[in-house]
Amino acid sequence: MKLADTPITQHQFNDIPFYLKRDDQLHSHFSGNKARKFMALLEQPLEHIDILISYGSVQSNAMYSLSALAAIKGWAFEFYVDHIPQWLAESPKGNYRAALDMGADITAVSELGLHPREFIEQVRQPDQHCLVVPEGGRFQHAEAGIKQLATEILSWTRFENASQFTVALPSGTGTTALYLHKHLSPHGIEVITCPCVGGKAYLEQQFSELGETHFPTILELATKHHFGHLYRQDYLTWYELQQQTNIEFDLLYDPMMWQCLQSWYPENQHKTLIYLHQGGLLGNESMLPRYERKFGLSPE
Repeated sequence: MKLADTPITQHQFNDIPFYLKRDDQLHSHFSGNKARKFMALLEQPLEHIDILISYGSVQSNAMYSLSALAAIKGWAFEFYVDHIPQWLAESPKGNYRAALDMGADITAVSELGLHPREFIEQVRQPDQHCLVVPEGGRFQHAEAGIKQLATEILSWTRFENASQFTVALPSGTGTTALYLHKHLSPHGIEVITCPCVGGKAYLEQQFSELGETHFPTILELATKHHFGHLYRQDYLTWYELQQQTNIEFDLLYDPMMWQCLQSWYPENQHKTLIYLHQGGLLGNESMLPRYERKFGLSPE
């Protein structure tokens, strides 16, 4: 399986010209930043492993990518969540549906009064035949695949005439942004991101826990943005992005980053922007109907 060398295409959104690194095109089942994070696990033999275990939200992009990884490796896959909404259990959609189709065993643990991570540690108690991946792939194994991504970006920039490149991407755990910064900043390429889960302080804490001391630039919106809430402006930004580029973006993360970029760009027009498309489109299968019910088929 070739998880490298995705194309870079040229676009414009409103008044912002940008290049788009199309990591959504890595592989039909194993794409985006999660594929980069888990590339090392895919390439290592790990012959002593029989069961892959992780945890997170019931619509986690990582859950689906890990289910694909387990299927490729021939492992069983257990994923632990806080709860599974009744409507979703009755009519699976998005990453939840796709992970089930891949053979994932998804278990809710909220009734036990434990966080999924605590349940794995205290109740499940994995043995030496289990591989436990932290939520969202926030672990040092992720660096190898993201370093490969940085190398691809560097190779492309060497053939372009622009003098100052900036790579932009939204952050959940921030793992991708952190390791891109680590491998691009020595070459004069700035990495900018925004904290989609929590605020700037929370994201910096996530960075620190991975053992790094130099961080990418963090942009924030002027108003509080609660993860997973429905905002008309998010829907409108997502809709306009698709109308202007003919490319579908992720509804959960990308709109916030593009709103930050619209505030950032007027003072940074001399920079050449490279936006990283991190996939995550299966999540739109569940998010889009929620937006349509609240705001209509078109947000305009």
